[in-house]
Amino acid sequence: MSLADNPVMPLTQAARRALQSLNDDGAVDDLRFLENWQAAPSLGAMLRAGQIRRANPKLAAEIEAEVNRRS
Repeated sequence: MSLADNPVMPLTQAARRALQSLNDDGAVDDLRFLENWQAAPSLGAMLRAGQIRRANPKLAAEIEAEVNRRS
């Protein structure tokens, strides 16, 4: 699903900034997954989140910091 098909905006500014440069549906899905996982992690999603975090360490750190500030 592309960003245009899903009007739900990301929770964090870091994710919003990253989405502006993405035009790949898979990358958009990964970004949204990472943000949602960071806000409410589950054991079943830890492996996927780890893979996405390793591929995007700076973005993952920015999302984590922003989510933690909201808590």
